[in-house]
Amino acid sequence: MASGKGEREASPWALALAGLLALAGVMGIGRFLLTPALPMMAAGTGLSPVAAGLVAAANFAGYLLGALAAAHPRFPAPGRAWLLAGLGLSAASTGAMALVETPAAWAAIRFVAGLASAAVLVMASALILKRLATAGRGGLSSVHFAGVGTGIALSAVIAAPGIAASNAWQQVWLTGGAATLLALIAVAVLLPREGPAPASAPTRGEGGSIRRLAIAYGLFGFGYVVTATFLVSILREGGAGRWPETWVWLTVGLAGIPSVALWSWVGRRIGAVPAFRLALLVEAAGVALSALTTGFAALVLAAAALGGTIMGITALGLFEAARRAGGDGRAAMALMTASFGVGQMVGPATAGWLRDLTGSYAVPSLLAAAALVAGTVIARDGVNRPPPAPARDG
Repeated sequence: MASGKGEREASPWALALAGLLALAGVMGIGRFLLTPALPMMAAGTGLSPVAAGLVAAANFAGYLLGALAAAHPRFPAPGRAWLLAGLGLSAASTGAMALVETPAAWAAIRFVAGLASAAVLVMASALILKRLATAGRGGLSSVHFAGVGTGIALSAVIAAPGIAASNAWQQVWLTGGAATLLALIAVAVLLPREGPAPASAPTRGEGGSIRRLAIAYGLFGFGYVVTATFLVSILREGGAGRWPETWVWLTVGLAGIPSVALWSWVGRRIGAVPAFRLALLVEAAGVALSALTTGFAALVLAAAALGGTIMGITALGLFEAARRAGGDGRAAMALMTASFGVGQMVGPATAGWLRDLTGSYAVPSLLAAAALVAGTVIARDGVNRPPPAPARDG
């Protein structure tokens, strides 16, 4: 039996690294490996833009259901066993993509992958961030959230050897599943079995203001997902060459690694909500740029804007929602994740349909940019508090 010491006495750096690896597996690979794999799947199997959009939307439908389940009062409290189970499910579903060749089968598998990614995001964020705060090392939360950018960069590396061959898509998915399995093993080592978590002191929340934030967060989900899903496809259609696809997608991941630290710094100086809105505008500019040009240099800038804001917006939104909720922030984070899930579920299906209708991704990308701008308007509710400053590490 594990003692009550367990996780509360674990090294804060080990906790943060466990969070990084968990998010790298279920989000960076489990979610975003589809982006560099899509053009290869289209070339190798004839997957159409509409079908690709529906496959991506299925992932987000699972993501939405997983977030809603995590919000249910009877859902188990965040724990190591559930976190590892979600990582295992993500590894299995990623590898299973290589074993089938029909859009319906891919959609079913991506639905399961979405369940795993939402559950692990909510579980890991609630579990690890709380433990870091208890240890007085809240500043390491940026390491936890850097997992998404790290995983995206890794997904670019995984896809790179197969860029020149259309039939390499199966190897890409198998390699991604193996990488997530390795992440699972590492997280199991870094994250000790925990005793009962200390009870949170109840605090007064601001439930009404969470709803506006959640709506803006849903628009963010819709706005980012078109570029995040089809960026490599946009490059391939523009004739930039296949190796630039790797570099552009790698840019998204590398820009995402420091983004939480950067936007948390901005939030502490101008307030969490203004920082949230500013990041939405930066992302909107990048999404619009991807709509207006297919040139390599411009798409690198668009990729940097996208990667440099996705997790910054996510962290600001989740931290602010948890603060407004008071007490245990798990339900608030799950509400935000559910709203985000609705937006990103609608986005790919809409983009695929508009791509077939118009012959390019320009119209859906501009629509996505408009959604991000609308989010900045809705998020403006007069609350201008900075996020909690990271605790001193000394």
